[in-house]
Formats: sequence, C-alpha cells, structure tokens
Amino acid sequence: MKRILAILVLAGAALAALPFIFADRAPRPYQGWVEADTLFIGTETTGRLTGINVAEGQAIEAGTPLFRLDSLSEEAAVAAARASLARSRAELDLAQASQKRPEEIDVLRASEREATARLELAEQDLDRTRVLVERGTATRANLDTATATEAANRAALDNVRSQIVLAALPARDETLRQAEESVAAAEADLASAQAAQARRSVSAPAAGSVETIYYRSGEVVPAGRPIVALLPPENVRIRFFVPETEIAGLSPGQPLRVTCDACRPSDAKISFIAKNAEYTPPEIYSLEERAKLVYRVEAVPADPKSLRPGQPVDVLPGPRR
Repeated sequence: MKRILAILVLAGAALAALPFIFADRAPRPYQGWVEADTLFIGTETTGRLTGINVAEGQAIEAGTPLFRLDSLSEEAAVAAARASLARSRAELDLAQASQKRPEEIDVLRASEREATARLELAEQDLDRTRVLVERGTATRANLDTATATEAANRAALDNVRSQIVLAALPARDETLRQAEESVAAAEADLASAQAAQARRSVSAPAAGSVETIYYRSGEVVPAGRPIVALLPPENVRIRFFVPETEIAGLSPGQPLRVTCDACRPSDAKISFIAKNAEYTPPEIYSLEERAKLVYRVEAVPADPKSLRPGQPVDVLPGPRR
C-alpha cells in the first residue's frame, strides 16, 4: 500500500511539473523599445519668427507650410534685382537696335534723295559739255569742271548711303556681348534673391506628425537652430538586442510579432542586424539576467502610427524566410 502511495505521489509531482517544463521550452520574446529618427527643421539664417502654421501633435502632409520668418530685407533685394535686370535688358535692346533713331534715319534718306538729284543733274551737264566740246563751242576746261562736279556729287551720294547703312547697324560685337553678360548676371542675381526670399518660408519635407515646436511667433531664431521637430512614420524603428547564442536564428526580412502594454499586437520585419557584437546597454528592458554579449537588431513596424518612441515592447520572431 505504501509503495502504491509513493508511486501516486511521484506521478502527481511529475504532472504538476509538466507546465513548468514546457514553459521553459516555449519561445521567450526579446525585450526592446520603439525608436524614431526625428527631423529637426530649422532655418539657414537668423531671423524673427513671424508665424507658425502647425501645432504640436498635428499630422501633416509633405509640403505643408511649417513656419515663416520676416522677409523685408529679402523682398527689397528681390525688387532691386528686378530693377537691375530691367535696366540690363533695356541696354541690351539698345545695343541690338540700330545706332540711329528712326527720325534721324529719315533725315539721312532725305539727304540721299537730294544727293541723287544733284548727281543726275551733274551727269546731264557732263553729257552736254562733252557734246559741246566735240562741236567746238565749249572748252576743255568746261569739260573738266563738269567731270569734277559729277564725281563730287557721286561721292556725296555714296557718303549718304554709307551713313544710312551704318545707322541701321547694331552696336559692335564687343558691346553686344557685354550687354548680354550684364543681362545674364542680373538674372542670376534675381534668382539668388528669390531663393533667399523663399528660404524664409519653410515647408514640411515629408509627411508625419509634429512632435515639438521650439520657438513661438515674435522670437528671434538663431541660424541652424531647429524650430519644428517632425516625425515621419517611416522613421519609426523597433530596436532590440539578441544574445550571441540566438542571433543565427534571425535574418533580414524575417517577420516579427510585436506586443506592448496597453496596445494591440502588431507585425514588423527585420531590417537590420548588426555585424559586430556589443555589451548589453543599460537602456534594454530585461526581466532577468542575460548574456552580456548581444547583437543589435532593428525592425520596421507594419503600423508605425500605433507605436510611440521610447515605448518598451516585446518582440517574438516568426518563421524565417
């Protein structure tokens, strides 16, 4: 009887120990936390903040205006650059146009008609003088005078015509090239001034949530200081550390199951596994003593909006692909 009781006690103890045995064999999740790469958006130059267009916690799209700085100096620079460009273009138009005004060219054309009439008269007088010389009623001196008069009138007509051609020509090549370069320089100055003015208003480079606003309207912001902290969902990561003895069971692209306090379980995929080992950092969320040598692993959550940066999570690996 005692032997039977002893057997029954041992069997009961074995049955009671079964849950603990299988519990030790069940896979244990890794402890980690949610990490995020926040975008700190500021300005390249110092200025007074004149407006904030977003609020902390607001979800925004890419291209949403975030803030603006005073731009009186930049607006004045743009206006001055536009005026300089207009002046340079006017100088180029003047260099490309004829050297004389239309009214002056009309006067030259009238002189051309007058010179043409005088030349025709001189040619007729020269012809009559030649006939008279042949008949003997005019002297050789009369013929020389008529010839010289005809030559002088022809030269005068050629001179007027040359002036008309010259008046219709543009400026010299060097003057034209200088005017064109002045226009190009003025256009570059205007583009630079407009770019400086555009930088006084900053828009969101990506969609995300506004985490922190560091300055308020009316404050002077130093150059390079962040004004708005923006968190894009794609910048949310899950970071955890795996002991050296278990790292071989993980691979990039492997699915994970992520759980945390007061949140619904979600999925993730391993995106990074460190090649070098390191010691367990103090930030790790550990419930028991672990191996000191671990590997850093990062994963991309399927639903990053449901997670909060710094939140502790439990990560359970799924089957390898």
